[in-house]
Amino acid sequence: MPSLATLLIYLMAGTALGLLTLRTGIPAAPLAGALLGAGLVSMTGRLDVAEWPSGTRTAIEIAIGTVIGTGLTKSSLGELQNLWKPALLITLTLVLTGIVIGLWSSRLLGIDPVVSLLGAAPGGISGMSLVGAEFGVGAAVATLHAVRLITVLLVLPLLVKLLAPLGLIDS
Repeated sequence: MPSLATLLIYLMAGTALGLLTLRTGIPAAPLAGALLGAGLVSMTGRLDVAEWPSGTRTAIEIAIGTVIGTGLTKSSLGELQNLWKPALLITLTLVLTGIVIGLWSSRLLGIDPVVSLLGAAPGGISGMSLVGAEFGVGAAVATLHAVRLITVLLVLPLLVKLLAPLGLIDS
């Protein structure tokens, strides 16, 4: 099958499931849906592995960075004055925990240490998948992060709804 046709099928599958997941109301659902859509098509083994045109990945990295960067505003900087201590504590705790869990998972479960370290890292699915791709393990890292992301997006909102009426958290 020609490369362009293969890419179009992957794009259609990702777009279709990404748009379908918009109806769930889950944060970042289109990202997870697109990942699942393209991933399911890829896992059938009926299509060649997608070979993206040269420079595509760089353009996507720039686009993702731009989307994330536009969320950083002047008020974000003001909030950082109050939140730098928890940000530092949370970041250090997550990074150290990710390293411990990653190394532990690698040894206990016998998986590639690069996959387990990047899969346990506290980054987002898109960023960590791109880093994983640099090491040749992007799909495995994306899979671990997709499971984590979908689980967190389903469990935490439910947890907030259950804890708020008990007065354990303010919603």
